[in-house]
Amino acid sequence: MKIIAVANQKGGVGKTTTSVNLAACLAEAGREVLLIDLDPQGNASSAIGVEVADGRSLYHVLIDATGTRSIAEQIQPTGVEHLHVVTAELDLAGCEIELAADENRLTRLRRVMDNYRASQPPTEFVIIDCPPSLGVLMTNALAAANSVLVPLQCEYLALEGLAKILEMIERIKRISGNEALDLEGIVMTMYDARTNLSHEVVKSVRDHLGKKVFKTIIPRSVRLGEAPSYGKSIIHYDPSGVGAQSYRELAREFLSRQG
Repeated sequence: MKIIAVANQKGGVGKTTTSVNLAACLAEAGREVLLIDLDPQGNASSAIGVEVADGRSLYHVLIDATGTRSIAEQIQPTGVEHLHVVTAELDLAGCEIELAADENRLTRLRRVMDNYRASQPPTEFVIIDCPPSLGVLMTNALAAANSVLVPLQCEYLALEGLAKILEMIERIKRISGNEALDLEGIVMTMYDARTNLSHEVVKSVRDHLGKKVFKTIIPRSVRLGEAPSYGKSIIHYDPSGVGAQSYRELAREFLSRQG
């Protein structure tokens, strides 16, 4: 089981879009996938078409100091074969306060995932949609993950955010003991082929990070923006469109990197 945190502290960069659509494309390829919505706003939950129900987020599992609450109790099916989800609720925001004074606050999710790995039939990939902030929830996700996938919008301000998230990865590796945490890769999103800016940002990121940048680029697409309002991934909302083609290609490239 590999845990991938999809993270960027900047909002509006395609983080949830990438989490949902990569998960759906991996499931379409026959891989068993668990999507965890760790953002209190719950956008990934609604985007995959699962109605949020009270008590189904990870809030009670994370604040349970005894470690007896299981993530398995929170998992729900989706309308997509091979894809399951843990939805989010606003109560997740309470973790920032509830866990603030806990000395083990950074490793609560790692303990939960270790227990899940040991007790459940294998899920090949766990994709965590992180909130756009450097708080307890994101740090828990990074402390529990094997790797971090960073969606990066094709604009210059995004480059500043990239430096911060790379610094955060290194910091979490040190303070949480998760030395195996690695950068899965950078996914360039919202690419507009008509502008020099998009070309220049992609070139700059590739010059700095080389093969860590996925070859697949996600374009700007009206359909990608519409799909969540219908509770569907892009491959189910517009299966032959450019957005679906791009995320299928990203999933293939992702799988080709998995040793």
